[in-house]
Amino acid sequence: MPLLVEGRRVRLPQSAGDLVRAHPLLEERARLLRGQSVQQVGPQGLLYVQQRELAVTSPKDGSISILGSDDATTCHIVVLRHTGNGATCLTHCDGTDTKAEVPLIMNSIKSFSDHTQCGRLEVHLVGGFSDDRQLSQKLTHQLLSEFDRQEDDIHLVTLCVTELNDREENENHFPVIYGIAVNIKTSEIYRASFQDRGPEEELRAARALTGGPMISIYDAETEQLRIGPYSWMPFPHVDFWLQQDDKQILENLSTSPLAEPPHFVKHIRSTLMFLKKYPSPANTLFLGNKALLYKKNEDGLWEKISSPGS
Repeated sequence: MPLLVEGRRVRLPQSAGDLVRAHPLLEERARLLRGQSVQQVGPQGLLYVQQRELAVTSPKDGSISILGSDDATTCHIVVLRHTGNGATCLTHCDGTDTKAEVPLIMNSIKSFSDHTQCGRLEVHLVGGFSDDRQLSQKLTHQLLSEFDRQEDDIHLVTLCVTELNDREENENHFPVIYGIAVNIKTSEIYRASFQDRGPEEELRAARALTGGPMISIYDAETEQLRIGPYSWMPFPHVDFWLQQDDKQILENLSTSPLAEPPHFVKHIRSTLMFLKKYPSPANTLFLGNKALLYKKNEDGLWEKISSPGS
């Protein structure tokens, strides 16, 4: 079944711009989202989703009230929600394997046993800009095409991607929105940034940098964040990269060097340091091949809990 806007089948392939021009309501929603001021989201009740991760939960969750992600330049943040049971999935897609990722996103919502006939599936796509290499444009097209290929009706509610999320300054292009959050209880989606990207921010970033695929990181039944066990090959030329200056790192390890947030290079450096320290994580970080488990404590902050069977 197709991707729908206001109950009408979407005609693909269309650029994001053509699509919103054909559906003024989409254009208006994108304009309103761009016009919001950025909210600083604190760590309480937050589940932060990194690149190539997805998390899904529902309003019944006693620990998590907000899913969020930021630092998207050419990446897109996708929110899929079932209006009947409120099950909500947020993921940060970078275009590595969109064909495999969209079914994962769909199945994550369907895994909620009360996925009933009442209600509908709604998708929100945010991120990207008019970048030189047209990576954003390609990702927008991939996501729209893959959602259109799914068996279920999916209603496109928010489209604020690529040229609709673009601003120009001194002939350089930048995204307007780098991050969003979704409130699980109210379904509100808003512009957001996050100080706290944990737990295990470097470990999770290292997995993405070494080419790990999209994975689900949260078990809504046990309300536990589950990290690993991961394995990766030693990062090639890690010492060489660590010796480079900021400009070299930015130009070589970013898809969009001019548009990155200010902390990008620092983040890449700390991730490379982590990869140098742990060239084979299976033996050092995941003893007994067990996952690292985290749960929210009474203050709404992540706390490590012992691994199962330990």
